[in-house]
Amino acid sequence: MISKKAKYALKALKVLAEQYGKGPVLISYIAEKEKIPKKFLEAILLDLRNNGVLQSQKGKGGGYLLRMSPAEVNFSKVLRIIDGPIAPALCVSMFFYGKCDDCKDEETCSLRSVLERWRDANLAVLDKTTLNDLLQAENTSKTNLLSQL
Repeated sequence: MISKKAKYALKALKVLAEQYGKGPVLISYIAEKEKIPKKFLEAILLDLRNNGVLQSQKGKGGGYLLRMSPAEVNFSKVLRIIDGPIAPALCVSMFFYGKCDDCKDEETCSLRSVLERWRDANLAVLDKTTLNDLLQAENTSKTNLLSQL
């Protein structure tokens, strides 16, 4: 399960993806639009900025904006920045590897191979899913809702 912080990060990034190419977006606008506590959002956006996903501009007309196109920001990058490892155990993590305390031999561990497949299945979706996909999903939802009226 992803954390509430990661969910808020994705919601904030969706707003920034909608505004991509239009200039900086105020934190207060994102917070209000997505119902995210402003102080919590400030910390999230700072993490994303410090990890190269966002840039910020100070002063009048300032705010946050995506550093790259929405098609280049995938879910796995965002989740790693906010929540850390995607893998179900550190021994199969690609970027946060750690040896299991209770494992005698990783090479013969039958659980490890299952955990690797679990990780790979998740990454197959998260690596390929971008902010563009999030925007398309929202537009599809709106279209479906309108067609029901």
